[in-house]
Order: sequence, then structure tokens, then C-alpha cells
Amino acid sequence: MSTPTPAKTSFTAPITTEANSGWTCVVMPGSGDFFGTRKAVKVAGLIDGHDFEATLLPIGDGTHIVPLKAALRKRINKDVGDTVAIALCRRDT
Repeated sequence: MSTPTPAKTSFTAPITTEANSGWTCVVMPGSGDFFGTRKAVKVAGLIDGHDFEATLLPIGDGTHIVPLKAALRKRINKDVGDTVAIALCRRDT
């Protein structure tokens, strides 16, 4: 895993289940405007103080989801319904 660079944005949000895919995720508010795209975006950062890398996936309404794999949820000891703090920035690879 590459070392995350200083966060460009941060937010708190609940962990949810995305309606269409069933993925466990966090919706990043204003992500389409922030990143200037409605396409997938690779990011790195911190979730509740733990390093992570992910690809934010667009959900069609100008926002993206941050998918949270089971291993990451276990590492942060959080699941659907819990609120998490996320700090992230775009990464190139």
C-alpha cells in the first residue's frame, strides 16, 4: 500500500448498504464536484485513523461510494449503521 499524502478533504458519514449493488460503503457527499468527474476515482487516506486505498465508484447522482471490504470493517471495528471519519486524497495508481 502506498503512503497516503495529506488529506485534501475529510468528512464523517454512516456506513450503509448501496441499494443497487448491495455493497457495504460510505457515500461521499459532493464527490462529483470535488473531484470534477462522475467516473471512478482512485483514493488513499485514513478511515477512523487507519490507512486505506480504494476506488470510489460513481452512483449516478453526482456522488461516489467508498466501498468498505469486510477486512477493513473488521480492522476499524465498524459495520453498517456506524459512523466513520474519512480523510482522503486522489492517487495516481
